[in-house]
Amino acid sequence: MRVVIGEDEPLLREGLALLLSRNDFDVVSAVGDADALRAAAATHRPDVVVTDIRMPPGNTDDGLRAALDIHGADPPTPVLVLSQHVSRRYVTTLLGDRAGGIGYLLKHRVTDVESFCDDLSRVARGAVVLDPEVVAVMVGRSARDDGRVDRLTPRQLQVLGLVAEGRSNLAIAHRLGITEKAVGRHAAQIYDTLGLPLSLDDHRRVLAVVRFLDR
Repeated sequence: MRVVIGEDEPLLREGLALLLSRNDFDVVSAVGDADALRAAAATHRPDVVVTDIRMPPGNTDDGLRAALDIHGADPPTPVLVLSQHVSRRYVTTLLGDRAGGIGYLLKHRVTDVESFCDDLSRVARGAVVLDPEVVAVMVGRSARDDGRVDRLTPRQLQVLGLVAEGRSNLAIAHRLGITEKAVGRHAAQIYDTLGLPLSLDDHRRVLAVVRFLDR
């Protein structure tokens, strides 16, 4: 699997490249600014791009804007964004109405090599991957802001969190030790409570959850 890395901190950039190379990824380019990232993605046509959010030349959200450009190109390239903190604005901007091939992870997850590589592979295959900590914080904020999440049961909150991470009903069932049919019932109840449309498409489920959390 061919990867392009965008990270302005040299030690982290080289560390990511080494980590991925040791886990059967082919790092075709590793660059330190958003303009170089766009150029590398256009030149190498990787299977997936990994990028920081704050990068030169502006040192604000240049990496995020580059990720949006790369994912919006024809053909689109899956993008996994890394951040040091949770930002509702960044998450919702990144996801927008995109169907898949998008991820938002916190940088400390890079130390969990197996999990990080699995998440990167899932994004490359078209999944939507949100860090569990991102989901937990955003659900908590939504509960304070709106109150609807407070009406969900503890089990429904578990299912909602896993749905927002991009997990299928089968994966959620395995994680929670319940049947896939039970997950479907919980999901239907969640969407009824939150006033969100049901969909059989996992990516649309994630986007619906994120749109709700941004309200």
